[in-house]
Amino acid sequence: MPTYEASGITAKTLPELVDDLSEGGVTSEELVQAYLDRIARLDREGPRLQSIISLNPNALPLARASDQRRASGNALGPLDGVPVLLKDNIESLDPMPTTAGSLALKDNITGRDSPLVAGLRAQGAIILGKTNLSQWANFRDDDSVSGWSSVGGQVHNPHMLDRNPCGSSSGSGVAVAASLAAGAVGTETNGSIICPSNVNGIVGFKPTVGLISQEWIVPISPSQDTAGPMTRTVRGAALMLNAMDPGNEDYTLSLSPDALNGMRIGVMRFAEGANKDIKDRFAAALAEMEAQGATLVDIDEFEPAAENFWDSTQPLLEFEFKDSLNAYLATTPDTVTTRNLRELIAFNETNADQEMPLFGQSLFKASEARGPLTDPAYIAAKAAVRFSTREQGIDRLLAEYDVNVLVSPSGPVAPRIDPVNGDVWPQWAGAGWMAAQAGYPHLTVPMGDVHGIPVGVSFIGSAGDDAAILAYGYAYEQASKLRPDPHYLKSAEDRPEISEAMLK
Repeated sequence: MPTYEASGITAKTLPELVDDLSEGGVTSEELVQAYLDRIARLDREGPRLQSIISLNPNALPLARASDQRRASGNALGPLDGVPVLLKDNIESLDPMPTTAGSLALKDNITGRDSPLVAGLRAQGAIILGKTNLSQWANFRDDDSVSGWSSVGGQVHNPHMLDRNPCGSSSGSGVAVAASLAAGAVGTETNGSIICPSNVNGIVGFKPTVGLISQEWIVPISPSQDTAGPMTRTVRGAALMLNAMDPGNEDYTLSLSPDALNGMRIGVMRFAEGANKDIKDRFAAALAEMEAQGATLVDIDEFEPAAENFWDSTQPLLEFEFKDSLNAYLATTPDTVTTRNLRELIAFNETNADQEMPLFGQSLFKASEARGPLTDPAYIAAKAAVRFSTREQGIDRLLAEYDVNVLVSPSGPVAPRIDPVNGDVWPQWAGAGWMAAQAGYPHLTVPMGDVHGIPVGVSFIGSAGDDAAILAYGYAYEQASKLRPDPHYLKSAEDRPEISEAMLK
């Protein structure tokens, strides 16, 4: 039986690789080649994770240039020579298209770095390739399949290959969990960094919206969109954020194993969900935080303040998607023939056998029917969402309960991939929707697994609390050390306790 578990340098975390590169324990060329070999073995063959859409043909030359800089004492920064992956809705000047998983953008080679990529490149990071994703960042149809795109096919969860990798940053989450790169960049509108990080057993950080520029990233919602780091450790996420954030803050400086000592933690009991296994893991995580000197404060109930809140969340995204996508498509090269959402809908219909074999484009059509951002319906929807999740949401809970941070499970246990019915999730756990819609920082850290399927715990704060949220998650991570390594099981029936119960 072949084994796919990482070993040697590919098993190391991003901070460990930063140290190895600095101390001469490994060269960037050796590291890039090791990842390329592992990608060939796991992503293209073997378990065939399909987490990566394209590889950078310049990765090895860039690595050699990094090694030359280090040899001459001219490293550009801590990340010099570190290979990272980008979700394939993020532009880079490397000779790779930015497709958002759609054949309509297969020739979208722009030759421009999004600012976050320019920040990574300025530190010498190697852009290794682009990761697969839920097509159009999971904003095409109400009945989509997370982790599927017409360009890359279906992404597979390395912990259990038939389990949903979640989206839309599914490829980034899977690639990091499977040690195909030191780290990856994902994007989120509503759960698209947190959910794949949760179900793949890694650290994912969604920063305050606006901290990282969204320029040259295929958009959904300017009021909610943000990119963020996905790594195996909180320190790794902080190191990546240092490069991606154009400001001068060093997010590693706040990381301390004592960061939870004396803190008051708001426990969002209303977001625990009903799954006994998740509640057990969450209770153990809370006990760990309490042992670190934190005071737990239960928050039993929450209802959005605006009466029209639930009727506003989807229209808000539809209005902003049409407006921002049309603006983005107008900037793409002439090789991209779909220049607006209306033409994109027509493209999908003409190429339905490739673009829509599993689900349709109901969200595209609903968005196309929306008016401009001056429409009173849009203005009212945005106001309802922000009022309910900011002033009367996260900010109110922090103030009313006098707590420093809010915590909950990060999501449910991943169900099986279902290409027939689309995503069929169990009852949700967590309050990531609130952080996403508020545009506030949200970190997920592994808190163990349920029958081999990872689950995480969330740390949520107010706007600008990014450094503190990373610090709280770091302290928990250092105390708990519950990140599960993937074992590439075909299904739950490969687990002994499951097979014994199922096979009689």
